[in-house]
Amino acid sequence: MSVSTIKEKTVRELIDNALSQAISYGDYRAMVNQLALEGKATGPNQTEALANYTMLNDRRMKRFDKTVKVSDAQIETIKKLDRKITFLVLTESWCGDASPSLPVMNKITEHTEKIDFKVVLRDEHEALMNRFLTNGAMSIPKLIILDSETKEVLGDWGPRPQPAAQMVLDHKAQYGKIMPELKEELQQWYNKDKGQTILNELLASLPLK
Repeated sequence: MSVSTIKEKTVRELIDNALSQAISYGDYRAMVNQLALEGKATGPNQTEALANYTMLNDRRMKRFDKTVKVSDAQIETIKKLDRKITFLVLTESWCGDASPSLPVMNKITEHTEKIDFKVVLRDEHEALMNRFLTNGAMSIPKLIILDSETKEVLGDWGPRPQPAAQMVLDHKAQYGKIMPELKEELQQWYNKDKGQTILNELLASLPLK
């Protein structure tokens, strides 16, 4: 058995394990809401900062759940899916980039029965996360797009849409590190964009007829 075959088998096992523990988007939203009420966060580290980010993200996801709009043309694109697929996303309650992204993913699934949307926590699935790093980092949210029958990896997306990713690169180039004000700038961009860039990037990654 070749090294590549062994590696592929390992990825498949990691995916199967994650799927066996995954929860629905509805259950994830309920969990984040409860954590926000309790002043807690997902993950092994419980800090005031992470609890505050969880509370902010709960409010942001509620807003995006209500305000993300899918056009007729975008719905027609979604309906061109040529097979049943699974959206498996790695995230945590405190992740700022997840608050606009997961509602958009869910909005796509509302327009087709061919997508099964599942959520797992990154820190409970580090081995899988390490297979889908972004520039060597465990950046989230990370969406893995799978063939629902074969579990073949068809693509991945994340942790943020291209314009937001460019904002981060430009910021690092200017300051040499991430400054606190960048988080506010990113949220302002997400609010103004209303999920449309994420939506279009995700639609471009779907296996279509």
